[in-house]
Amino acid sequence: MKTRKKTITLKGDIRHAYERLTDDVSRVLVIGDLHAPFTLEGYLEFCRETYARYNCNQVVLIGDVIDNCFSSYHEIDPDGYGAGEELERAIDMLAEWYRVFPEAYVTLGNHDMNIKRKAMTSGVSVNWIKEFSQVLGTPNWRYVTEVEIDGVRYVHGHKSGKPRMAAKRDIISTVSGHYHCDAYIDFVFGREKTIFAMAVGCGIDNTSYAMAYGAGGKSPALACGVVINGEEPILVPMKR
Repeated sequence: MKTRKKTITLKGDIRHAYERLTDDVSRVLVIGDLHAPFTLEGYLEFCRETYARYNCNQVVLIGDVIDNCFSSYHEIDPDGYGAGEELERAIDMLAEWYRVFPEAYVTLGNHDMNIKRKAMTSGVSVNWIKEFSQVLGTPNWRYVTEVEIDGVRYVHGHKSGKPRMAAKRDIISTVSGHYHCDAYIDFVFGREKTIFAMAVGCGIDNTSYAMAYGAGGKSPALACGVVINGEEPILVPMKR
Protein backbone atom coordinates (compact mmCIF):
# COMPACT_ATOMS: atom_id res chain seq x y z
CA MET A 1 0.00 0.00 0.00
CA LYS A 2 1.46 3.34 -1.07
CA THR A 3 1.38 6.28 1.31
CA ARG A 4 0.42 9.58 -0.25
CA LYS A 5 2.69 12.49 0.47
CA LYS A 6 0.95 15.40 2.08
CA THR A 7 1.21 18.64 0.10
CA ILE A 8 1.49 21.85 2.11
CA THR A 9 0.31 25.05 0.45
CA LEU A 10 1.71 28.26 1.83
CA LYS A 11 -0.54 31.28 1.81
CA GLY A 12 -0.54 34.94 2.80
CA ASP A 13 2.23 36.24 5.03
CA ILE A 14 3.76 32.78 5.45
CA ARG A 15 4.15 32.36 1.71
CA HIS A 16 5.53 35.89 1.38
CA ALA A 17 8.09 35.18 4.11
CA TYR A 18 9.12 31.92 2.44
CA GLU A 19 9.51 33.55 -0.98
CA ARG A 20 11.54 36.35 0.56
CA LEU A 21 13.98 33.88 2.09
CA THR A 22 14.30 31.74 -1.01
CA ASP A 23 14.38 34.48 -3.65
CA ASP A 24 17.59 34.50 -5.66
CA VAL A 25 19.13 37.66 -4.19
CA SER A 26 22.38 38.46 -2.43
CA ARG A 27 22.37 37.77 1.31
CA VAL A 28 25.65 38.63 2.98
CA LEU A 29 26.48 37.35 6.46
CA VAL A 30 28.82 39.81 8.18
CA ILE A 31 30.89 38.30 10.99
CA GLY A 32 32.33 40.63 13.62
CA ASP A 33 35.88 40.81 14.99
CA LEU A 34 37.09 37.36 16.12
CA HIS A 35 40.53 38.11 17.61
CA ALA A 36 41.42 34.40 17.50
CA PRO A 37 42.38 32.62 19.66
CA PHE A 38 40.46 34.93 22.03
CA THR A 39 37.05 34.39 20.38
CA LEU A 40 33.97 33.91 22.54
CA GLU A 41 32.85 30.30 22.85
CA GLY A 42 29.58 29.83 21.00
CA TYR A 43 30.09 32.70 18.55
CA LEU A 44 30.81 30.33 15.66
CA GLU A 45 27.58 28.40 16.23
CA PHE A 46 25.68 31.69 16.52
CA CYS A 47 27.04 32.84 13.15
CA ARG A 48 26.32 29.46 11.59
CA GLU A 49 22.71 29.63 12.81
CA THR A 50 22.34 33.19 11.51
CA TYR A 51 23.67 32.13 8.10
CA ALA A 52 21.05 29.36 7.93
CA ARG A 53 18.24 31.49 9.36
CA TYR A 54 18.59 34.14 6.67
CA ASN A 55 19.59 31.72 3.89
CA CYS A 56 22.82 33.64 3.30
CA ASN A 57 24.93 32.99 0.23
CA GLN A 58 27.97 35.22 0.85
CA VAL A 59 30.21 35.83 3.87
CA VAL A 60 32.37 38.75 4.96
CA LEU A 61 34.57 38.55 8.05
CA ILE A 62 34.95 42.18 9.02
CA GLY A 63 38.57 41.93 10.18
CA ASP A 64 40.81 41.30 13.17
CA VAL A 65 40.32 37.59 12.61
CA ILE A 66 43.50 37.10 14.66
CA ASP A 67 44.62 39.09 17.67
CA ASN A 68 48.44 38.94 17.51
CA CYS A 69 48.50 39.87 21.18
CA PHE A 70 52.13 38.78 21.48
CA SER A 71 53.09 41.56 19.06
CA SER A 72 50.53 44.11 20.21
CA TYR A 73 51.06 47.85 20.34
CA HIS A 74 49.34 47.68 23.73
CA GLU A 75 51.17 46.40 26.83
CA ILE A 76 52.01 42.71 26.35
CA ASP A 77 51.12 40.29 29.16
CA PRO A 78 54.37 38.51 30.14
CA ASP A 79 52.32 35.55 31.35
CA GLY A 80 50.40 35.18 28.11
CA TYR A 81 51.01 32.84 25.20
CA GLY A 82 54.30 33.09 23.39
CA ALA A 83 54.37 34.01 19.70
CA GLY A 84 54.38 30.42 18.43
CA GLU A 85 51.70 29.12 20.78
CA GLU A 86 49.30 32.00 20.18
CA LEU A 87 49.60 31.67 16.41
CA GLU A 88 49.12 27.90 16.59
CA ARG A 89 46.00 28.33 18.72
CA ALA A 90 44.66 30.98 16.32
CA ILE A 91 45.25 28.73 13.31
CA ASP A 92 43.49 25.82 15.02
CA MET A 93 40.50 28.01 15.91
CA LEU A 94 40.22 29.54 12.44
CA ALA A 95 40.29 26.04 10.94
CA GLU A 96 36.87 25.49 12.54
CA TRP A 97 35.56 28.73 11.00
CA TYR A 98 37.03 27.76 7.63
CA ARG A 99 35.24 24.41 7.70
CA VAL A 100 31.92 26.16 8.27
CA PHE A 101 32.56 29.10 5.92
CA PRO A 102 35.04 27.90 3.25
CA GLU A 103 34.40 30.87 0.93
CA ALA A 104 34.62 34.39 2.38
CA TYR A 105 36.08 37.86 2.15
CA VAL A 106 38.21 39.07 5.05
CA THR A 107 38.63 42.84 5.38
CA LEU A 108 41.99 43.24 7.05
CA GLY A 109 42.04 44.89 10.46
CA ASN A 110 44.73 46.58 12.53
CA HIS A 111 45.44 43.45 14.60
CA ASP A 112 45.75 41.34 11.46
CA MET A 113 48.36 43.78 10.15
CA ASN A 114 50.53 43.94 13.28
CA ILE A 115 53.20 41.56 12.00
CA LYS A 116 53.52 43.29 8.62
CA ARG A 117 53.71 46.67 10.36
CA LYS A 118 56.47 45.49 12.69
CA ALA A 119 58.33 43.88 9.80
CA MET A 120 58.25 47.21 7.98
CA THR A 121 59.45 49.03 11.12
CA SER A 122 62.35 46.57 11.25
CA GLY A 123 63.22 47.16 7.61
CA VAL A 124 62.11 43.72 6.41
CA SER A 125 61.07 43.59 2.76
CA VAL A 126 57.49 42.53 2.05
CA ASN A 127 58.98 39.80 -0.16
CA TRP A 128 59.91 37.92 2.99
CA ILE A 129 56.34 37.93 4.31
CA LYS A 130 53.88 35.11 3.54
CA GLU A 131 50.30 35.83 2.53
CA PHE A 132 47.62 35.56 5.22
CA SER A 133 45.96 32.62 3.48
CA GLN A 134 49.24 30.68 3.58
CA VAL A 135 49.96 31.38 7.24
CA LEU A 136 46.42 30.73 8.46
CA GLY A 137 45.63 27.79 6.18
CA THR A 138 42.60 29.46 4.55
CA PRO A 139 43.31 29.36 0.79
CA ASN A 140 39.79 30.29 -0.30
CA TRP A 141 39.41 33.30 1.97
CA ARG A 142 40.11 36.53 0.10
CA TYR A 143 42.00 39.03 2.25
CA VAL A 144 41.31 42.59 1.16
CA THR A 145 41.48 46.12 2.51
CA GLU A 146 37.79 46.54 1.72
CA VAL A 147 35.22 45.03 -0.60
CA GLU A 148 32.09 46.39 -2.26
CA ILE A 149 29.11 44.07 -2.74
CA ASP A 150 25.83 45.31 -4.24
CA GLY A 151 26.92 48.90 -3.72
CA VAL A 152 27.74 48.37 -0.03
CA ARG A 153 31.26 48.91 1.28
CA TYR A 154 32.59 46.42 3.83
CA VAL A 155 35.68 47.59 5.70
CA HIS A 156 37.22 46.93 9.10
CA GLY A 157 36.97 50.53 10.25
CA HIS A 158 40.28 51.34 11.94
CA LYS A 159 41.19 53.76 9.14
CA SER A 160 37.82 54.63 7.62
CA GLY A 161 36.33 55.57 10.99
CA LYS A 162 32.97 54.69 12.51
CA PRO A 163 30.40 53.69 9.89
CA ARG A 164 28.03 56.57 10.72
CA MET A 165 30.73 59.04 9.79
CA ALA A 166 32.21 57.04 6.89
CA ALA A 167 28.85 56.48 5.18
CA LYS A 168 27.92 60.17 5.29
CA ARG A 169 31.41 61.34 4.30
CA ASP A 170 31.79 59.01 1.33
CA ILE A 171 28.08 58.75 0.43
CA ILE A 172 28.08 54.95 0.33
CA SER A 173 26.38 52.39 2.56
CA THR A 174 29.09 51.14 4.91
CA VAL A 175 29.44 48.12 7.21
CA SER A 176 32.35 47.92 9.61
CA GLY A 177 33.63 46.45 12.87
CA HIS A 178 36.70 47.45 14.94
CA TYR A 179 34.70 49.26 17.63
CA HIS A 180 33.83 46.34 19.88
CA CYS A 181 31.12 48.14 21.83
CA ASP A 182 29.22 49.44 18.79
CA ALA A 183 26.32 47.63 17.15
CA TYR A 184 23.76 49.77 15.33
CA ILE A 185 22.11 50.62 12.03
CA ASP A 186 21.59 54.18 10.84
CA PHE A 187 19.88 55.32 7.65
CA VAL A 188 20.57 58.54 5.76
CA PHE A 189 17.70 59.61 3.52
CA GLY A 190 18.94 61.84 0.73
CA ARG A 191 16.91 63.49 -1.97
CA GLU A 192 17.73 60.84 -4.56
CA LYS A 193 19.51 58.14 -2.59
CA THR A 194 19.18 56.28 0.70
CA ILE A 195 22.27 54.84 2.35
CA PHE A 196 22.89 53.06 5.63
CA ALA A 197 25.63 52.54 8.17
CA MET A 198 25.97 49.35 10.19
CA ALA A 199 28.35 48.66 13.06
CA VAL A 200 28.30 44.90 13.21
CA GLY A 201 29.55 44.22 16.74
CA CYS A 202 32.06 41.49 17.56
CA GLY A 203 32.60 37.99 18.88
CA ILE A 204 35.41 38.48 21.40
CA ASP A 205 35.93 36.87 24.78
CA ASN A 206 36.14 39.98 26.91
CA THR A 207 37.43 38.01 29.91
CA SER A 208 40.64 36.97 28.13
CA TYR A 209 43.91 38.64 29.06
CA ALA A 210 44.24 39.88 25.49
CA MET A 211 41.27 42.20 26.07
CA ALA A 212 42.65 43.68 29.29
CA TYR A 213 43.24 47.00 27.52
CA GLY A 214 39.46 47.49 27.53
CA ALA A 215 38.92 46.50 31.17
CA GLY A 216 36.56 48.79 33.03
CA GLY A 217 34.97 50.05 29.83
CA LYS A 218 31.74 49.17 28.08
CA SER A 219 30.66 45.59 27.48
CA PRO A 220 31.33 44.30 23.97
CA ALA A 221 28.39 44.24 21.55
CA LEU A 222 28.14 40.54 20.72
CA ALA A 223 26.43 40.38 17.35
CA CYS A 224 26.71 39.74 13.63
CA GLY A 225 24.89 41.21 10.65
CA VAL A 226 23.10 40.36 7.44
CA VAL A 227 22.69 42.57 4.37
CA ILE A 228 19.99 41.60 1.87
CA ASN A 229 20.46 42.68 -1.74
CA GLY A 230 22.57 45.65 -0.69
CA GLU A 231 19.48 47.42 0.61
CA GLU A 232 18.29 45.86 3.85
CA PRO A 233 20.73 45.67 6.80
CA ILE A 234 19.82 43.41 9.71
CA LEU A 235 21.67 43.41 13.03
CA VAL A 236 21.47 40.12 14.95
CA PRO A 237 22.43 40.25 18.65
CA MET A 238 23.83 37.13 20.30
CA LYS A 239 21.99 35.84 23.33
CA ARG A 240 24.17 35.87 26.44
